[in-house]
This record gives sequence, structure tokens and C-alpha cells, in this order.
Amino acid sequence: MQGKTAKREQDWEAAPPERSVSHQGTLSKLVRGKNINERTLLATDYLNHFNEIVMVLELVPDMPDCLEEARAWTPKSYAEHFRDSAFTDKELAILAYENAPPAHRDPFDRVVVSLNKLVVKGLADVAAAIAADDSEALRHRVETVTGKLRRLIDMASAIIHGNQHTMDQGEIDRIMSY
Repeated sequence: MQGKTAKREQDWEAAPPERSVSHQGTLSKLVRGKNINERTLLATDYLNHFNEIVMVLELVPDMPDCLEEARAWTPKSYAEHFRDSAFTDKELAILAYENAPPAHRDPFDRVVVSLNKLVVKGLADVAAAIAADDSEALRHRVETVTGKLRRLIDMASAIIHGNQHTMDQGEIDRIMSY
């Protein structure tokens, strides 16, 4: 599993998907009422992918066997998430993302890369605490990584909703180091 996760991590870091010719005004009208932000052209449904791993990790201190379920989680690009989802307007969500204004999409993509890196690092740290049979360290590591993941998820949500106050790279780097 870790090899698959590492390869996918490399895939996101390589380059974001190509942006199509911009039709932001038209897309803004098309996404109305579709659970896609009209201004940013991003959808919060993508964050469910990260909320899922947070919920599974939170179970690990009381049920260490859940680590295997957590390890089964793999990073997914925005498009992969929607293609695999039951989201009604998945193709529109993907098209909107591909045309999202760079002022929103670029910081969003940076936060997503940080989220994925943090999950990979966090899983390794949690596994090490389980291997050491140290329940106190395990609980601390899980609380630390899930807290940091929640903070980054909140930042991604703020970007999706068009909040102009976003973390600079220094703040993201501080969250990533623990």
C-alpha cells in the first residue's frame, strides 16, 4: 500500500492538471445550485476524502486494527475523487475545477499537496507508535496529526468558499513540521 501511496503522492506533485480555456462566467452560471462555489468553481465535496482519513485515524488509539483501514486510504486528485464519487454533477465539478480562477485554485492545490504529505507522514508515525506498543505516544501522535489535518481542511474549505485570507506557505510549513 505504501508504494501505491508514494507513487500517487509523486503524481500530484508533478504538475496540476492542465487548465482549459477559461469560461469562468459561463461556468459560474452552470454551477448555481450544484454545491460548487460560483466564484471559486471549487466544491467542498472533495474535502470528504480527507475527512474520511481523519475519522479513521481517530479510531486507531482505541482500535489499533483500524490502522490497516487507514493505510488503505490513498490520495486522490480532485478529478479522481469526483470520478469515483456518487456526486450528481461530477463532470461539471471536474470541468469547473479545471477552469477555477488561479487565485483560488493555486492555493487550494498547495493545501491539498500538504494534506496528502501530512497523511503519509502521519500514517508512518502512527504505525511506529503501534509498533513500539506505546499507547500514550499513539494517542498523542493521532491527536497531533488529526489536529493538523483538520486545520488544513479548514484552510481548503475557506479557499473553496472564497475566503481571501489564506495561509501563506510559512504557516503551512509550520503545520507540516511536528
